[in-house]
Amino acid sequence: MSANSRMTVAVHALTWMALVHDRGRDVVTSDQIATSVATNPVVIRRSLADLREAGLVTVRHGAGAGWTLARAGESITMLDVFRAVHDEPLFALHRGEPNQACPIGRGIRPALRDVYADAEEAVRRELAKVTIADVLRDTLATRSD
Repeated sequence: MSANSRMTVAVHALTWMALVHDRGRDVVTSDQIATSVATNPVVIRRSLADLREAGLVTVRHGAGAGWTLARAGESITMLDVFRAVHDEPLFALHRGEPNQACPIGRGIRPALRDVYADAEEAVRRELAKVTIADVLRDTLATRSD
């Protein structure tokens, strides 16, 4: 199974938008963001649509069209982004009913349900501590060797 990169793409886009904003420009295009992410602008537009629906970005049509942050990077948490792009639990139980005649099949769901709920809550708590401004600061502080 491969990991889903929707969260990373969304954070990348928002962090780039925060940098551009800090440098005095608010409106950016999906093509410009796609250049930084090194992906197709369609991927960026899909991500921005999720972020717009969550109230994290706004879109301007017509002359000067593009995307802007709906609020400052300091007030957008990683949890906000997670909620915007991740519409399912981090961990899923079996799709079908396990064999109830088997002691493991009978007890695995209840055993895992609390573990998964606790793990997801821990992830959410950690994501709530980090803002897009924090990611921008840490990104700019990173030096390649």
